[in-house]
Amino acid sequence: MYRLFIKRFLDFALSLIAIVILSPVLLIVAVLVRTKLGSPVIFKQKRPGKDEKIFTLYKFRTMTDARDEEGNLLPDDVRLTKFGKLLRSTSLDELPELFNILKGDMSIVGPRPLLVQYLPLYNDVQKHRHDVRPGFTGYAQVNGRNSITWEEKFDLDVYYVNHLNFKMDISIILKTVKVVLFREGISSETSVTMEEFRGTPNV
Repeated sequence: MYRLFIKRFLDFALSLIAIVILSPVLLIVAVLVRTKLGSPVIFKQKRPGKDEKIFTLYKFRTMTDARDEEGNLLPDDVRLTKFGKLLRSTSLDELPELFNILKGDMSIVGPRPLLVQYLPLYNDVQKHRHDVRPGFTGYAQVNGRNSITWEEKFDLDVYYVNHLNFKMDISIILKTVKVVLFREGISSETSVTMEEFRGTPNV
């Protein structure tokens, strides 16, 4: 009952309330992004959602468009400014995803929506992370975020899909507040965010 009906109703109601309450914050961040990083203010990217249906994800941009002499974008660690790092560490860059939740592309809690090019790389178990709507926050985000391996992250995602319930969602939301406040697991050991997923080796 919760998975099929109540969860979506709560997602819609809570995201609408959050957009109204946080509208001043959204406006201030938008102005700062435009001033410090340029336009477009909103970063849009295709991501797979429930049942691998592709949707457009909205985030505040955190990187510049700095390029080398040949016109190629510079590495992420060069384009990610101090202001961009602040947006990511506080998760303010994620706020536009509230509109994705309102539209039904995402849920408040669920596996994070990753890149489309990862779809053919998932094994048969990992694919089940797409059995539910992707989330603004998730079980993996409160248990390591970007500091754990891809395999650990996907194991947590699938565990969530198999055990999804109201109590678990509330617990994840409360733990998310702690993770954001203490800025835990923002980066992996080898990347400013998370290194690229290249598939899980068969063992």
